[in-house]
Amino acid sequence: MTYKPKISGQKEAIFSNDVVSRFELYNSLFLTLPFYKIKDTGTLLPLFIKHCEDGVKQHQNPTEIINSFFEKFSKQEDANEVIDLLFRFIQYIERQVVLFDAVEDASFKKLNTPDDQSSLHSYLSKGIDNKILQTKVEALIEEFSLRLVLTAHPTQFYPGSVLSIITDLTTALKVNDISTINQLLQQLGKTPFFNKKSPSPVDEALSLAWFLENVFYFAAANIQADIDETLAEFNIPSKKVIELGFWPGGDRDGNPNVHADSTLQVSKMLRQILFRCYYRDFRNLKRRITFRGVEDTIAKIQDVLYKNAFDTSIEAENISEDLKAQLEEIRNTLITSHDGLFVDVVDDLIRKVHLYGCHFASLDIRQDSRILRKAHAYCMDRTIEADALTVDTLSTIGEIKQIQQSNGALACHRFIISNCQRATDILQLTDLFLFNGWTEEDLSMDFVPLFETVDDLAVAGEIMETLYTHPFYKRHLERRGNKQDIMLGFSDSTKDGGYLMANWSIFNAKVALTEVSNKHNIQLAFFDGRGGPPARGGGKTHRFYASMGKEIANKNIQLTIQGQTISSQYGSIPSAEFNIEQLINAGISAGIREKHNILLDPLHKNVLDNMAKDSYDAYVSLRKDPLFLSYLEKFSPLTLLSKITISSRPVKRNSGKKLELEDLRAISFVTSWSQLKQNIPGFYGIGTALKNQEEQGNWDKVHKTYQESGYFKTIIENCMMSMSKTDFSITAHFAEDPEFGGFWKMLHAEYELSKAMLLKLADQEALMENYPVEKRSIAVREKIVLPLVLIQHYAMAMLQQQPDEEAQQSYEKLAIRTVYGIVNAGRNLA
Repeated sequence: MTYKPKISGQKEAIFSNDVVSRFELYNSLFLTLPFYKIKDTGTLLPLFIKHCEDGVKQHQNPTEIINSFFEKFSKQEDANEVIDLLFRFIQYIERQVVLFDAVEDASFKKLNTPDDQSSLHSYLSKGIDNKILQTKVEALIEEFSLRLVLTAHPTQFYPGSVLSIITDLTTALKVNDISTINQLLQQLGKTPFFNKKSPSPVDEALSLAWFLENVFYFAAANIQADIDETLAEFNIPSKKVIELGFWPGGDRDGNPNVHADSTLQVSKMLRQILFRCYYRDFRNLKRRITFRGVEDTIAKIQDVLYKNAFDTSIEAENISEDLKAQLEEIRNTLITSHDGLFVDVVDDLIRKVHLYGCHFASLDIRQDSRILRKAHAYCMDRTIEADALTVDTLSTIGEIKQIQQSNGALACHRFIISNCQRATDILQLTDLFLFNGWTEEDLSMDFVPLFETVDDLAVAGEIMETLYTHPFYKRHLERRGNKQDIMLGFSDSTKDGGYLMANWSIFNAKVALTEVSNKHNIQLAFFDGRGGPPARGGGKTHRFYASMGKEIANKNIQLTIQGQTISSQYGSIPSAEFNIEQLINAGISAGIREKHNILLDPLHKNVLDNMAKDSYDAYVSLRKDPLFLSYLEKFSPLTLLSKITISSRPVKRNSGKKLELEDLRAISFVTSWSQLKQNIPGFYGIGTALKNQEEQGNWDKVHKTYQESGYFKTIIENCMMSMSKTDFSITAHFAEDPEFGGFWKMLHAEYELSKAMLLKLADQEALMENYPVEKRSIAVREKIVLPLVLIQHYAMAMLQQQPDEEAQQSYEKLAIRTVYGIVNAGRNLA
């Protein structure tokens, strides 16, 4: 503990010197690049940024700020010229965000140090003198796994071309290669950031596969290699710990553009990309292993890998075991005949084949329970006409078997039932498989209920009790090793019940589900649907897993990574390795300690029960306010999100109908609040809940809970993170709005109350006081994108004046373009 302030101070110094100073240096270089109208844009942008900052401090509204800028610094009177310059400002600021990302990533290793005290090696070392601990660690390793699932949520804006530039720019920045940096900044300035049309689900899959091919393929294998080395050191058999999952092309919940052929195409694409990775590695292996005795095997492997990587007409089959066997032949020959020379190169490829097989990442299928009920009704009564979604459901079930035969059983073995409300939702899905060519004995599928709303979470335990005692499902689980995955959704539960109630409902659901699963001897794995921001389950994710008690199953960590979280936390090999290692360490430390979770003690549970209820009541009261949705529609770009060409998925379910909160996707909901810099889903109600406890004389109890519960402390810290990206001064002029002024004041009052109560609870003077580097990073990013926020609000204000059609289209495009940079800079805003 005594070293933390010193380490924190060192990291602050590194951040100031290596990140902030270098960003300012290279940003000045970037602003002088010879682009279109650079004299105007490069010269005026710094002035515009300063003018925006001053205007906000003086409580001017965005229209006043922008109009006064043009009056003072640029005499454009024509509206089109004003819009043109604002567009060029946006383009530069978007690229400033990328530059800051690259500079920060270049210093990643200096700023992030893994916790060696909770590592696998640390626990095994302690076990040398503690046989009980040794036995415990070995048993945990036998069961432990980490599954990271990449999902196609529309906030990963960068195309592969830009991601490649970021990667190369980061590399050049590490060694201060000025010439290369200059060239890459020029390339960045001329490279389009966005598609002209919305991507198809297959396009999304291809874009997201960039991370599989360029990051996860190496990072996951490197972490697994460290684990293998550690286990070998202590004479423990190797254990595959890391698994990858994939949703694009398989997730059809609310996305009518995903079809059975999309799923098949994506499975083929994943296989082909994987074999290209294998082939690339094998070429390097072949350059080193030039000895006698392995020529024929090397020729065979090269032929197989080449055909699977590049021949699209080949009949695909699962060849992973044959491939490993042939590589083992080479390995044995190297050991017996060539002194083990380059055996590590062969081991690396064997390890990757073991990790990724012929599928790379397991393709999950997801569909809403209401769609599945319709499909079941059709199969029971063929006189009913099958709609398009029913046809797709049945076609997909048929194709899953084909995917498993081609790419292996792990290629596609999970079907997730979203909006799961009753046991029959799962049982009817098993019926659909039996109706469509599968038998009970060969049903190589795992059926995963997804509980999302506060009400569904409350009855999740009862639903699983019904399933565990159902004869057919019981037999099915026995054939699947008595293992059950259950998905819990943070996004919709937050939209439904607010930040604190969502987290507390999920905690209680996990306790109940663990209890009922233990009762029936089922090995339970929770699959957490986490988005980028705390409002959708993001934030300090590894701290959540480290704070689980023995009452919550935690030996199989599964979570989604999505949106800009993918590029911010897993966008490079070093950052991906660090975050994977953090999650593994969190799971191991929680599994070893297996402490009782003190939130289940009457004192602490009662405190959280009451706080969650008060927070829920405050949030629901806000949600039911007649101005709630209209406020978002008027002031945020919510209604324009459907025009952003970044996603195949509609902004809301039931497209074409009147906007209802229930149909609005959580990602659109949270994104809209973040664009306003208000982040309501990330804190609203928590201030009221804490104040109520104080007024009832329970403050000491609440403070004790905060001090003793790592889980509750993490909730509070993530809430602080969300509030650190909130700035009500930008929208202070809303207070004078004749229709929405009172509503804005209510939001602002809860923010101020929440901030005051959280600081008092944490004994801090400023939000995120304990995380100075992250706090500084957020501040720099918020400063970079402040002009984008003001331009967006200016465009939205101009749209309220009902301009002509041409002007309306221009202002809509202006507002839409600001969304990308704001979300990318926030890194976990949507």
